[in-house]
Amino acid sequence: MDFEKSILCIGAGYVGGPTMVVIANKCPQYRVTVVDINQDKVDAWNSENIPIYEPGLDKLVKKVRDKNLFFSTEIDKGIKAADIIFVSVNTPTKNYGQGAGKAADLQYWERTARQILANSGRDKIIVEKSTLPVRTAEAMGRILHETENGVRFEVLSNPEFLAEGTAIKDLENPDRVLIGSKDTESGIKARKEIVEIYANWVPMDRIIESNVWSAELSKLTANAFLAQRISSINSISALCEKTEADIDEVAYAIGTDSRIGPKFLKSSVGFGGSCFKKDILNLVYICQNYGLDEVADYWESVVKINEWQERRFVRNMLLNMFNTVAGKRIALLGFAFKANTGDTRESPAITITRELFEEHAEVVVSDPKALENARIDLKDVEDSIIFEDDPYKASEGAHAIAILTEWELYKDLDYGRIIKGMVQPAFIFDGRNILDHKGLFSMGFNVFAIGKAPLTHI
Repeated sequence: MDFEKSILCIGAGYVGGPTMVVIANKCPQYRVTVVDINQDKVDAWNSENIPIYEPGLDKLVKKVRDKNLFFSTEIDKGIKAADIIFVSVNTPTKNYGQGAGKAADLQYWERTARQILANSGRDKIIVEKSTLPVRTAEAMGRILHETENGVRFEVLSNPEFLAEGTAIKDLENPDRVLIGSKDTESGIKARKEIVEIYANWVPMDRIIESNVWSAELSKLTANAFLAQRISSINSISALCEKTEADIDEVAYAIGTDSRIGPKFLKSSVGFGGSCFKKDILNLVYICQNYGLDEVADYWESVVKINEWQERRFVRNMLLNMFNTVAGKRIALLGFAFKANTGDTRESPAITITRELFEEHAEVVVSDPKALENARIDLKDVEDSIIFEDDPYKASEGAHAIAILTEWELYKDLDYGRIIKGMVQPAFIFDGRNILDHKGLFSMGFNVFAIGKAPLTHI
């Protein structure tokens, strides 16, 4: 079959993989190839057990794979054949040198840019899909045009706004698609080519065009604003616990204000995921570099509140379990940073598990999709942690249960059965406020929820 265009995505991770699957499904006239240096990851994409758990993703992969969607490790070959290249490589936070702990590590991005340059014999459109600092496109352009071989590149920004657990839904019915380019004749022409891809299924009024710098900054700002709302409501949850107000009632009341709205006002043990903390600290670093220290301090406080909320959760466990968890079995239900994903990056469960371990608790970790990633996150203490798929077995003989991920299955567990197998008095700490607290209390549990007055028998 002859295809109208050849699209390449470098990077087969949480962003590149699902995005290209949806593009291939919606645009059968395009050949879509996803490449990655990781052979195991590529093999998994080509197998029955794809490497990412995302509702609806596996069905789409099977529908288009080997028709107009291909997965490969042949990066050089893919670059040569491509008309449009999406770059979706990892941009973690630096852990060395200048900017360590805040700045984005761009070594993989630069390596990819040089690989594109080395294997391009004709003009191409390069699309930033990774989350990158403002003006990164300018730096990529300098690298790509450092030789006088006559090949021209247009570097665009098309940031992703996906929420894990709903990524396919977000891709198929996005709030908006943002495409930024230089405001030059060639830049605008390239931008229209990317608009043409998304226009196959996205209404034109949801496709936003901007200059490339605005597109890059919009991604960081969107995640910063969302995380800010979570940290704001979590800060109030602590006050609710002291005053016997109810955080859910407060959140509902303020969320009915049309100027505020109800989204991202669910108090919890804290936010996680690959983007929020990384993007905020990147924003902090950029502000500091421009001498905007007050702005940097403001956004850094969002991360500090989140880390404080995680530690506060453990302190509440200690305080209410007679000031010690040493030797006590604690069942942690949920390790993924949110429901409907196996992703554990920056999950609050990591900090909570480690702090309980340091307090000499016997920690049992349970999760329906994230246990393998949990083992990796806790590999240095893996031999001292119990990993159990079955939440009933995890809770057997436990002094306390802590809900750390809002999986639907945890709402429907037989807690009457569970409490019979626990050490008495039995404690339950709801870090996601998803359970029937009064019902649990009537069964005999001592119930502690985020931002609510405790229900105790002791």
